[in-house]
Amino acid sequence: MNELLTLLNLCVGLAVLGVVAVLFHKTRRIHVKLFALEDEIRSLRTTESANHYRQVQAFIGLRDLMDFAVPLPPLRMWAASPDFLLVIARHALAARPRVVVECSSGSSTVVLAQAARTSGTGHVYSLEHDPVFAAETRAMLADQGLSDWATVIDAPLVPVTLGGETFRWYDDTGLKDLGPIDMLVIDGPPLDTNALARYPAGPRLLPRLAPGGAAFLDDAARPDETKAVARWQDAFPHLVRSNPSCEKGCVRLTAPGGAAAVSTGLTQPEPVTNSATAC
Repeated sequence: MNELLTLLNLCVGLAVLGVVAVLFHKTRRIHVKLFALEDEIRSLRTTESANHYRQVQAFIGLRDLMDFAVPLPPLRMWAASPDFLLVIARHALAARPRVVVECSSGSSTVVLAQAARTSGTGHVYSLEHDPVFAAETRAMLADQGLSDWATVIDAPLVPVTLGGETFRWYDDTGLKDLGPIDMLVIDGPPLDTNALARYPAGPRLLPRLAPGGAAFLDDAARPDETKAVARWQDAFPHLVRSNPSCEKGCVRLTAPGGAAAVSTGLTQPEPVTNSATAC
């Protein structure tokens, strides 16, 4: 009987030790993961803090450069970020484009119109598929006293077939009477419109770039935009690509000819190749 009790106690003791060992192992794994998570959070905070600081710098630079009559609406998130707006503002002021075409309206429309007024030349034509956004942009232009420098074109999304593929793209018939495009800003349609939502801007509008004209793509770091740029590069190998440093990624494609390239804080230009990707 004593031997049975001893054996039973031994089994219970071993079971308890086993449970303790398992708990110790799991606790150690939790601690390791917590330490790793803490390091990741610390790194993320550092990166985000640096980016927030950069966006504040860009916003202050944009505000000082453009001298807006009233404050701009909230930026970033789904709207353009200050660094992208500063890139296109600097280009517009230096290059003095006569015809500026924009895919999607908003704060960028105000920035481009203000640049046109400041330089005393040019007009912005902004395609907008959403009537509510179109009205809001027109109101912002009116508040800034810029209605004479920009036109928001109601352009609902319609089926467009390109190379055997069908996309929903702006009804861009409102642009048919324009001359060559000196500056093109692509910030729409929205990502959820369809796959490669902004790809049609290439075949529809890039052939209309004037000599020396430049196209700017926002959100270029996203996978769909990266694929769209690669297709554009295949179709238009004469365009020269540069990568402005922006939080969401930005690609600039410049047509040969015209005036000397304008400095907008770009990296060194790189010739278009099939393997290049957006930053």
